Amino acid sequence: MFFSPVLGVREVAIAGNSRIPAEQLRQAAGVRAGTPLATVDLGEVERRVGAVRAVESARVERNWPGTLRVTVVERTPVAAVPQGATTAVVDRYGVVLQQVAVAPPGLPVLRVQRAGIDDLATRAALAVLRTLPPEVRDRVSEVRAPSPGNVTLRLSDGRAVVWGDSRHGPDKARVLLAVLAKPGHTYDVSSPQVVTVK
Repeated sequence: MFFSPVLGVREVAIAGNSRIPAEQLRQAAGVRAGTPLATVDLGEVERRVGAVRAVESARVERNWPGTLRVTVVERTPVAAVPQGATTAVVDRYGVVLQQVAVAPPGLPVLRVQRAGIDDLATRAALAVLRTLPPEVRDRVSEVRAPSPGNVTLRLSDGRAVVWGDSRHGPDKARVLLAVLAKPGHTYDVSSPQVVTVK
């Protein structure tokens, strides 16, 4: 009974998507209508859907009697990386989501020597962005990381934040929130125990 068409896949339901078309995810899942629901390899379907560049993660489950439910988490753009005549839009892990002629408004510009998911400076800069509280992250216009231990932020009002490496992120973020209320041009939180404002 479990392997008969009576309990076959009648629907591949997609959830969690807002930018990726549901039909694209159904095609990536690659499960034909009528396939016995009990025989669907959930891990394999997750792997195929997860291979879609704009998908960060995928979860697949059976909903009896005939629905295969695919829930995705989409990759979210967090920074724009200039690359010659074009700009790469990257997610929090450095995965390139698209190449555009002009950087999208609202995304900080990420300046590193060699952008990429395996580049340590890129990873450090993106880790800093993830650590920032939203009220500060929304004010960041540029992130510079010539090396993993030398991350600097430029805020939209022109002020600079010397962050250093990505260690002690929560402590640095907490201290930065407090010192941004003080007048200054440069805020050095690279050592959260000894903060300087110039």
